[in-house]
Amino acid sequence: MNYSFYDFLGNVGAAFIIIAYLFLQMKKITSDSYGYSVINAIGAGLILLSLLADFNLSAFIIEFFWLLASLFGIYNWKRQRG
Repeated sequence: MNYSFYDFLGNVGAAFIIIAYLFLQMKKITSDSYGYSVINAIGAGLILLSLLADFNLSAFIIEFFWLLASLFGIYNWKRQRG
């Protein structure tokens, strides 16, 4: 198995999503916070980038909608504050 830069991006993205969920469970952040949505959006975006090297439709679908949900969360957070 070759470990490429795209694999690294995907692993960092997965770490971001795992950390966001861990922080949520530890009550360090809330699901409607800006940080939670941003961390998830970055994670999903990095995983989507990793799929450029080795495309997987199922992974693409889940990460695409994870990114959309995160962007929606960012939008709602900004709308509530401005």
